[in-house]
Amino acid sequence: MIALSLAEIAEIVGGQTYDIPDPAVQVTGPVVRDSREIEPGSLFVAFVGERVDGHDYARQVVDAGAVAVLATRPVQVPAIVVDDVQRALGALARAVVERLGTHVVALTGSAGKTSTKDLIAQVLQRKAPTVWTPGSLNNEIGLPLTALTATEDTQHLVLEMGARGIGHIRYLAGLTPPRIGLVLNVGTAHIGEFGGREQIARAKGELVESLPKDGVAVLNADDPLVRAMASRTEARVLLFGEAADAAVRAENVRLTEHGQPSFTLHTPTGCSDVTMRLYGEHHVSNALAAAAVAHELGMPVDEIALALSEAGTLSRWRMEVTERSDGVTVVNDAYNANPESMRAALRALAAMGEAARAKGGRTWAVLGQMAELGDEALAEHDAVGRLAVRLNVGKLVAVGGREASWLQLGAYNEGSWGEESVHVSDAQAAVDLLRKELRPGDVVLVKASRSVGLERIAQALLEGFDSSEGEGAVR
Repeated sequence: MIALSLAEIAEIVGGQTYDIPDPAVQVTGPVVRDSREIEPGSLFVAFVGERVDGHDYARQVVDAGAVAVLATRPVQVPAIVVDDVQRALGALARAVVERLGTHVVALTGSAGKTSTKDLIAQVLQRKAPTVWTPGSLNNEIGLPLTALTATEDTQHLVLEMGARGIGHIRYLAGLTPPRIGLVLNVGTAHIGEFGGREQIARAKGELVESLPKDGVAVLNADDPLVRAMASRTEARVLLFGEAADAAVRAENVRLTEHGQPSFTLHTPTGCSDVTMRLYGEHHVSNALAAAAVAHELGMPVDEIALALSEAGTLSRWRMEVTERSDGVTVVNDAYNANPESMRAALRALAAMGEAARAKGGRTWAVLGQMAELGDEALAEHDAVGRLAVRLNVGKLVAVGGREASWLQLGAYNEGSWGEESVHVSDAQAAVDLLRKELRPGDVVLVKASRSVGLERIAQALLEGFDSSEGEGAVR
């Protein structure tokens, strides 16, 4: 964060200072909420959680080098006391971003936010110092904490925005007002909470409504609900996609023998070829979104294409591809799942299976629950099970309870009998099965909602093996 005195911070957040001998002392380190991340010069934000109260760590963090605590009550160490720590954190983030004058790029969507954010960050980093959301810290706490890591050198701030309901994105956009707002898609993630895709579109569209007149709304031309958001903004609209009228579009889309997308990138300034290190055709749309943002910020098409071709994934458990020393490939995509991302992952697995079968290998889809689907849960799990069969996935392992049984039922009803699909109770049962059945050349996809914890399966399958990271692995 840029250096600010405790007196300045207190004024920004509307707080009172307690036990501060010298209000001119500056915060020169990071703003953190985790006591384990304290560095000299830090400001510690004391949140009250379900199990832990940050105020209880006040003495510990000051002893470790924090100059003060942002709190809701005096804590017998230097503190700035406010009524609402979360809103104070947001106010501080907005003040810092305004002082920096950095280019703020915000993005949202039902699927692909984190992968696209990682692509944008890697492309823009070639142009100028860039700060971006780590992982999926895209809520009311993670977003301002990310913004506060920006410094005087930061020229681009790339922020992922998530939503659990109407008004959330509007609030986030108010904390760090973007000039470029990107909407990827409107799908069925969290549909149980929102009540329908129209409500999801209403929530995602709050981003383009928050843009200034001199801003740019970057919209997916291939998604009708996103394209329609053009009428909801005063900003200029830039379309991306495979549609003929998209200003930034892909032509000649194909997959390599290993399932990596290759295409010709067209922008208003020219065209250039891209072959990605990531896996799955769904990354074409993500890459086009990143290219549209980079084009808007003045990068030439050849430089954009090169950056996209060299980009990997920055966030863990998202299509991490690792080949074991015995020839088994493990694809850990277990960070989260919704119907759209599940279908994309299965199609990527099917594409990778072409090369696997040439070596005598098989494809395995180890799948679990997709959470927060409400009344759509049965139909969506059934559809994913059916798709696995249609894509000729060799083995389906459905892991968990009721939702997993629906996955297997869908596969069974689509024509998967015998040993082609199996339902197991938990992660350990899946690991036991896979350790017994896997053979060299097999490719194993592991995917479910984060709450299911199927990353444990991928990690267990890699234990005890020398392995090499695939092109889509975390670097």
